[in-house]
Amino acid sequence: MKKVLVVVGPTAVGKTKTAIELAKHYNAEIISGDSVAIYKRLDIGSAKPTKEEMDGVKHYLIDIIDPATEYSVKDFQEAARKIIDSSDDLKIISGGTGLYVQSVLYNYEFNASKRDFDYEEKYKDYSNDELYSLLLELDPNVDKNKIHPNNRKRVLRAIEVKQELNQSIHSFNKKNERVYDYFIVYLSMERNRLYERIEKRVDMMFDEGLLAEVKSLYDDKIYPHAIGYKELLPYFDGLITLDTAKDEIKKNTRHLAKRQETWFKNQMDTHFYDAREDKHDEMLKQIISDIDRWLESWKYI
Repeated sequence: MKKVLVVVGPTAVGKTKTAIELAKHYNAEIISGDSVAIYKRLDIGSAKPTKEEMDGVKHYLIDIIDPATEYSVKDFQEAARKIIDSSDDLKIISGGTGLYVQSVLYNYEFNASKRDFDYEEKYKDYSNDELYSLLLELDPNVDKNKIHPNNRKRVLRAIEVKQELNQSIHSFNKKNERVYDYFIVYLSMERNRLYERIEKRVDMMFDEGLLAEVKSLYDDKIYPHAIGYKELLPYFDGLITLDTAKDEIKKNTRHLAKRQETWFKNQMDTHFYDAREDKHDEMLKQIISDIDRWLESWKYI
């Protein structure tokens, strides 16, 4: 079974730097596992690595489609597997989109349509409990152990699949068998310190021109639903102040960081590492030691 290395973690934790260091050490290539970085023109808000940061390491699935084009988990799964299977070289998936990563590593089969974000607007006034009750009315046989009432995005998707296709959300059939032998490096950080880094990252994005980037998309009637973009749309509509939009980006990024950690703790076999800046070299040494043991039986070691 082919081996795939994965480097994940929340925004601002240092994924890009660590993934590139590992790629250089193992002579590997990097597949972006970020659901926003795939889009052209979404540069600053997605924190895409610059040419300088890439440091000569080949990166895939960055800037591959127009921002007005739909792109699904299935699209990513197919593209990433094609890259992984194209050669015997080690590939590294680096990013924070858990479902994207999991869809590649496991035998996911997708039978439903692409997500319709209009459902978020349609049911925005529903509480989580009200939304969940609606789902149970539409699909009484839904597996309650797999969809929690507070997982609003998942509940909305289940409602959409049922109303649009008259199918259960479980038509997304995840099998427990692995497609690849994987090793997941999750970069973790003490919460308060991470939140400080997120605050600084958002401020830096505005200094680098995030406002102009989103305004250019807005003027072209392109309205990304990603964090860092969607919060600025009400500002351009004159509904909120810029400071309020900034605060919303920071808040939503903090919430995303918590969801990312929960996902990788619960969904896959994950190795957690303390990513404190003053311990980076020590952390990297430990990661390489653990990966070397994982690779022992592989022909490159």
